[in-house]
Amino acid sequence: MKDLNVDSLNPKDVKDHLPMDPQEEMQAVQAYADAGITLHAAGAIYFRKDEDEDIRSKFEYCKRAKIPVIVAGDPDPETLPRIEKFVKEYDIRLAIHNHGPEDKIWHSPLDVLKAVKNMDPRIGCCIDVGHTMRAGTDVVQAIHEVGPRLFNLHMKDLTDFQSKESQVPVGAGKMPVRDIFKALIAINYKGYVDLEYEVHADNPMPGVIASFSYMRGVLAGMGYGEKGK
Repeated sequence: MKDLNVDSLNPKDVKDHLPMDPQEEMQAVQAYADAGITLHAAGAIYFRKDEDEDIRSKFEYCKRAKIPVIVAGDPDPETLPRIEKFVKEYDIRLAIHNHGPEDKIWHSPLDVLKAVKNMDPRIGCCIDVGHTMRAGTDVVQAIHEVGPRLFNLHMKDLTDFQSKESQVPVGAGKMPVRDIFKALIAINYKGYVDLEYEVHADNPMPGVIASFSYMRGVLAGMGYGEKGK
């Protein structure tokens, strides 16, 4: 992350990111802090039970780490009223992540918006741009429609909007990256754009470096600083 000049992270609730075990979690939190890394979200975290104890454990996990946004993977719509109670109690935002055409419920951000539009304003979306396009939804239009309920965005690029296996470094595919950034600026988005590079796990850095370089170049061309701030 230092090589990439990145100082903010959305970790996952796994051992080599941010463990769920309280003691191990706090050790990881301290290690991130010592390295000058801010944790701005956590997830995707899965809410598989419509039970207070299970839901509370996820909110306590993020509260301990002072994480303001939970990226939620595939919560059942019937659990949302119960989850909403904890959003209010903990004042932690919940961003439901869409997972494309394979997802039984949350194909696109518009499905999320339809389900949460009358709920607490701290319940909203994490837009995955790749899954959104594969679901047949215009991601730029979705950003505008979701508006203030957009709390996180996962960036990736694809050469084929019908195939999630076609992922490439950002800038090497068909994703309308500049238009995505224009839309985020237009809605006055205050969150993070998280690179989600899920290929070449044995040697990801070349693709990660290329992705950040391209995005920063796009932002620089739009008159924004090196880190897009």
